[in-house]
Amino acid sequence: MPTVPHIERHFTSNETVRDIVIGMSDGLTVPFALAAGISGAVAATHIVVTAGLAEIAAGSIAMGLGGYLAARTDFEHYLSEQGRENYEIDNLPEKEKEEVAYVFRDYGLNDAQIGPILDAMVQDRKKWVDFMMRFELGLEAPNPKRASISALTIGLSYVVGGFIPLSPYILIHQISTALIVSVVVTLIALFLFGYIKGRFTGLKPLIGGLQTVFVGGLAAGVAFLLARLI
Repeated sequence: MPTVPHIERHFTSNETVRDIVIGMSDGLTVPFALAAGISGAVAATHIVVTAGLAEIAAGSIAMGLGGYLAARTDFEHYLSEQGRENYEIDNLPEKEKEEVAYVFRDYGLNDAQIGPILDAMVQDRKKWVDFMMRFELGLEAPNPKRASISALTIGLSYVVGGFIPLSPYILIHQISTALIVSVVVTLIALFLFGYIKGRFTGLKPLIGGLQTVFVGGLAAGVAFLLARLI
């Protein structure tokens, strides 16, 4: 009898996708709010464009640097914990063996079943350390190049997102018209971004899109009204 293979479809939001989400979400929202706010106070599009470009440059650098430092901190933390595990294997081997046994007991194995596994594990120091890092501390070995990749991905995503609300002011010289076009284009982009993000992260796409539109629209609306009042 023919059988249908069981295929499990899971999506794990990897680090690159997470960096794109971080960069794009801020890149769409912050320059959008800034441009809308300035539009409420000035009558020239070139002022909005100049301020917007300055914000995109500063924001992308700041966000990229933040991503670099976060990834670098994770890497240094992993190396520190790895060094501690190596020290404990050298100086407290019985304690480390008991910690391995404790992990397997949580999975329902008894000491008779754990013994051969433990004997095999202690013969390979690297795998012993890797096991302790993953199952005792919950840490995965990071990519040494992760910090640079994260900085570049977040920074470029911020720039791409930032040019969406700013582009109408570059192409249209009438500020009131540019503002309307920027609002429409950015809200559509926010919805599409939230929709796609929802599909990747497990959130209902429609809800993800509406939430993103609400946050971005609220930020821009508040900035515009404050500029008008001032």
